[in-house]
Amino acid sequence: MSLELVKKIREKTGAGMVDIKNAIDEAKGDEEKAIEILRKKGQSKAAKKSGREVKEGIIVSYIHSNGKIGSMVKLYCETDFVARNEEFVNLAKDIAMHISAMDPKFILPEEVPAELVAKEREIWNEQMKDEKKPEDILKKILEGKEKKFREEMALSTQPFVKQPEKSVGELVNEKIGKIGENIQIGEFVRYEM
Repeated sequence: MSLELVKKIREKTGAGMVDIKNAIDEAKGDEEKAIEILRKKGQSKAAKKSGREVKEGIIVSYIHSNGKIGSMVKLYCETDFVARNEEFVNLAKDIAMHISAMDPKFILPEEVPAELVAKEREIWNEQMKDEKKPEDILKKILEGKEKKFREEMALSTQPFVKQPEKSVGELVNEKIGKIGENIQIGEFVRYEM
């Protein structure tokens, strides 16, 4: 096992050395597989911590360099110790910047109101009116369009602006795995001139 590989994976994931070595062993030296193993472990840690109460946190703001777009976000954690942790604060700053850049409307896809989805469905139905596809295929297409629409509107499922290969939700789950506390995004607001 090369020290360079361990160092490289640590820079990418922030995982502990023992976890990295175990993941490399499990992946038989394959860097991408090892990173995937570490991400899955982070997600399972996040799932275990999701029921824990979050009553501390911070409010962070971000103003874009042009001075015309800004956002504020509440990021919750379990303890004031973590709320002051540099990594937690940087996560909040990244999320605020993402909100300014990507303009999400909701935190979770299931929060997108049914009325909004219904309006979009009307448009999709109109667009597909002339397509000669079987009813069951059209139904699947509509379900796919709705899923994509909800994910694009929701902060947690948007591709993270700095690392589009992962969603904002996956980014938060990675930090939960690393920091060891439940972290939740609270309300947010975005302003634009």
